[in-house]
Amino acid sequence: MTNQEYQEAVEWLFVQAPNYQIDGEKAYKPGLENIIKLCDFFGNPQEKLKCIHIGGTNGKGSTSNMLASVLQESGYKIGLYNSPHLIDFTERIKINGKNCDKEFVFRFIQKLKTLPEDILPSFFEFTTIMAFEYFYQKKVDFAIIEVGLGGRLDSTNIIKPLVSAITNVQLDHQNILGNSIEEIAFEKAGIIKSNIPIISGDENGVVKNIIKAKADREGANYIDATQIISDLKSDLKGNYQEKNIKVVLALVDELKKLEIIISEENLKKGLLNVHKNTNFIGRWFEFSPNPLTICDTAHNQAGLEQVFSQLNAIPKHKHVVLGFVNDKKIDEVMALLPKNSEFYFAKPTINRGRDPHEYEDLLIKAEIFYKIFDSVQDAYLSAKQQATAEDLIFIGGSNFVVGEFLEKNLTDKE
Repeated sequence: MTNQEYQEAVEWLFVQAPNYQIDGEKAYKPGLENIIKLCDFFGNPQEKLKCIHIGGTNGKGSTSNMLASVLQESGYKIGLYNSPHLIDFTERIKINGKNCDKEFVFRFIQKLKTLPEDILPSFFEFTTIMAFEYFYQKKVDFAIIEVGLGGRLDSTNIIKPLVSAITNVQLDHQNILGNSIEEIAFEKAGIIKSNIPIISGDENGVVKNIIKAKADREGANYIDATQIISDLKSDLKGNYQEKNIKVVLALVDELKKLEIIISEENLKKGLLNVHKNTNFIGRWFEFSPNPLTICDTAHNQAGLEQVFSQLNAIPKHKHVVLGFVNDKKIDEVMALLPKNSEFYFAKPTINRGRDPHEYEDLLIKAEIFYKIFDSVQDAYLSAKQQATAEDLIFIGGSNFVVGEFLEKNLTDKE
């Protein structure tokens, strides 16, 4: 297999299967019918895995990577399924921090071309069964599976995990999951299964009650991670990681009850070596120290509020590169923008990317100093040119903005 053959195979997959990254709501296929057929076609590899299921609006990627790092430090072979990818498709499926083998991806896509006509999966359903099969073939000790969207009708919800977690519930993807916290919490709580412990990391009493009520109906032990007191730190530097660490600690406690050996030293080292062990980037990622350049994939109101609050606490003049996708409520974001900043707006290079000229009236109304650019890279280069060594550059607003930035600049940095 040549690199060109691999690229052509992945492009085929993007074209054949509706892709949420490109097509948005049109690509979302709620329900488990397709994934059940897919898994059955491949011999149900998910039934042969020991899984941990992690859902939530924000923080599920950080939480799953922290847990993976802790388990790796404990000597286990860990499969990790995250989405979306930032640079390369194979980032979605990792074992001990190493991206999925491209040869496997190529061969698996050839098998997908032989599917019966009655199976018409989405892109995410394809990648989910791909992850299950890869982890099974590679004989991982544990597979950490991140929910794609929602929970109840998400294709990952076919698994029967050892333990599940819901990091938090916030307003996001309302066009699919519902317009209220209660509706979204109901969808997230759909991953709770009979007699399988469920960990909640949300501080909202309404959310807690919905998750606990579902747990009670399922006979599942409910664990409130917000009650945990700990001073453990992680190399993931966002302030919001303190809450995610509590979820990880609760997950570790439940796994230890299953006689999975994880020492305190493994736990501490795992939390402090997430980048090294899992190659996880994009969450309060310090790209460069001079000028201080940070990117973060926070993209909904709750996530951006936390990130911008942390930015405001840094006493530096800021150059903020932002871009959004179509389903984001830009007016809500405008109210959160960090102070003492210059702004550089650009459209992410995907179909769902939103042209800043469409919301320029909101930029004018916000009375901020801004410019609009043709690309994320142009915006970043302008910010870099304008910034002094004492300033701060931030890149964010969307996974796709951060992905474009890292794809263009991470290789040069290395």
